[in-house]
Formats: sequence, C-alpha cells, structure tokens
Amino acid sequence: MGCDGGTIPKRHELVKGPKKVEKVDKNAELAAKWKYCALSQEKLKRPIVACELGRLYNKDAIIEYLLDKSAERPNSEVVAHIRNIKDVKELNLTDNPAWEGERHNIKGDCYEDMHCSMFICPVVGLEMNGKHKFLFLQTCGCVFSERALREIKTEICHKCGDPLQEDDLVTLNGTKEEVEKLQKAMEERRAKAKTAKYFIKLVQLLNILFFFSLEMAGSCDTSETKSTSLNGEGSSASRSDSAPGPSTSGECSKTLKAPPGPVIGSKRSIQDMKDKSETYKSLFTSHSSAKRTKDQISNWVTHTPYHF
Repeated sequence: MGCDGGTIPKRHELVKGPKKVEKVDKNAELAAKWKYCALSQEKLKRPIVACELGRLYNKDAIIEYLLDKSAERPNSEVVAHIRNIKDVKELNLTDNPAWEGERHNIKGDCYEDMHCSMFICPVVGLEMNGKHKFLFLQTCGCVFSERALREIKTEICHKCGDPLQEDDLVTLNGTKEEVEKLQKAMEERRAKAKTAKYFIKLVQLLNILFFFSLEMAGSCDTSETKSTSLNGEGSSASRSDSAPGPSTSGECSKTLKAPPGPVIGSKRSIQDMKDKSETYKSLFTSHSSAKRTKDQISNWVTHTPYHF
C-alpha cells in the first residue's frame, strides 16, 4: 500500500501551511494602467481621453459605452460616473521620440525596455510609464509631470498658454487616497453646477413673470384709457346716474371712476353745451329749430287697432 520501502514523509508534506499571497508583478500592473484602456482593456491609441478620476480610456470605447449602456462589459464599474461625453477630456499628449513601435522586436533577439512609453512630459522629458506622477489640465487637456509643475511654477499652461489653476489639475492613475479625493471634488463640483443651473432656471422664470406682469399692466392701462375716452365721447355703454358700477376690460377687471361732466344717458340741456357749435346743437330735439309751432301740433287721437 505504499511506504513499504522505509520512506519517511516530511512535515511539510503532511501539514498544510498557509497559502502564500500571490504578489502582483509591478511592471505588469503599471503596463495595465498606462498602456491599456481601463474600459475595453485594449491598447491605448489616439484619441485618448481621461475622466475626472484620472483613468485613461480610448475615446472609441467611451463612445460605444455611452451609446449602449445596457450592454454587459467586464469593467463597467470603472465608468459608472461618466454620464456623457462632457465628463471626459481628450488629452493633448506629447509623443516620445525614442518610441520605436510595438513590433520592433518581432524576432526577440534584442533587448526590449518595458518602461519605454509612447508619451513623455513636454517640459522635462520624463516618460509617462507610471514611475513618475503625471497630471492633466481639465481646461485644455495638456499633460505634464508633477516634477515639471513643481520646479517651473507658472500661472499659464506650459504647452498652450491657457490659464493654470490648481483646482483644474487631475492626477492620472493616482493612488486610492488620491482617487477618493478626486471623487469628493467631483461630487462637490457637480452639486455646485446643479445648484447654479437651478438658480439660472429660476431667474429665467422670474424674468418671464416680470415681463408678463408688465405687459398685463400696460394692456390694463391701455384698456382703461380707451374706456375713459369712449365714455367722454359718448361711445361706451350707458351708466346709472346714481351709482356707476365697475367696468370690466378684455384682460383685466378694474373699477373705473366716472369721468367729470354729464354722463351719457342722463338728461342735459343744450344750454350746458357752451363750447359746441350751433350745427352740433341742432342735432338734438331740445334745440329751438326742432320745436314745432301750434299749427304743426295736432290733437291726440286715441285709437285701439284690432289688427297687428
């Protein structure tokens, strides 16, 4: 049944110890972050974009994700914070003149530097391979090393000349603490933008209501003026002699005061019309020209007709 030849088992063969923790190769980890897209796991190629958390993506992969978010992807959690194409920024990268391409060592007979990168810092020439800290500006998308920004302090971008502020700098492929800090800043920035957008809409609504109230007030004043002038010239509806009621216009209802002078429909004498001409006075039956003589006045005859 075995062990019949005097074989003595050792301790490590009988007792199972704790499993060794598998260590991740640092070179492979850096290559995965700096040479491959965080979403599609394909090699980075222009155009390259970065999110507000500092992750690198191929722009084609981001567009495909935004067009169809329901599709199943292995790394969909890394882009959960990307809502639209405005949440990413296309990077303005500087090519590395020492980069010979990916297939220069097809035969495998020469040394291949794993830390050689496609891009470098335009100021100090450091390679963007993960060994050095790199940042990009959210305003223009230019990428620089932290050493360049620390040694050459300036208020404008080294490459394009746009204004440079510390709040606009985002660390590329930062540590866990740096990513958490960037996420908090992103949430605060989005909350401020949402509040500002709400106040802009509120101000626009108040402006619309203000101009609408001005138009209503102007139309009411116009209708009141028209009704007053019509009452003065004798073209409006008759009112009561004792208590004139409120007049309602087409758009608003207001109580209009009776204009001074005689009211239409009330009895008045031609003698009161001092400023009127004789031709105008002759239109009324109370004028002397409209009065009949005794010969023209006939006797009243009472007659009750039985036909209609």
